[in-house]
Amino acid sequence: MITITRAEYDRVREAAEDLTDIMTYNRIKADLVAGREESIPSEFVDRMIDGESPVRVYHDLRGLTQTALAERADVNRVQIADIEARRKTGSIETVRKLAIALGVTIDDLV
Repeated sequence: MITITRAEYDRVREAAEDLTDIMTYNRIKADLVAGREESIPSEFVDRMIDGESPVRVYHDLRGLTQTALAERADVNRVQIADIEARRKTGSIETVRKLAIALGVTIDDLV
C-alpha cells in the first residue's frame, strides 16, 4: 500500500489524462500520414478529446441529424441519443451500422 496526498493524486490523474490525449493525437496523426484516415477539422477533434461522443461529433461533421443518421443506419433514433448521452454503449451490431453510415471504423466510435 502506498499513501499519497490528495494533491499528488490529482496531479498523477491529470498527467494520465494528458498522456491519453497525447496518445490519441499521435494515433490520429500517424493514421493521417499513412493515409488511413480522413483529415478532420480541429474543432471536431477537440470535441472528441474533450469527451464528447464520437457518434455525435461524426454525425455533426457529416451534416446529419440524429433522425437522418438513424434512417441511414437503420437504427432507432433513441438508441443514437442514448449512445451520444453515454447512457448506453450500443450493441456491436448497432455500432457497426453507425460506423458504416458515418463512413468510419468501429474503432473511431468507441
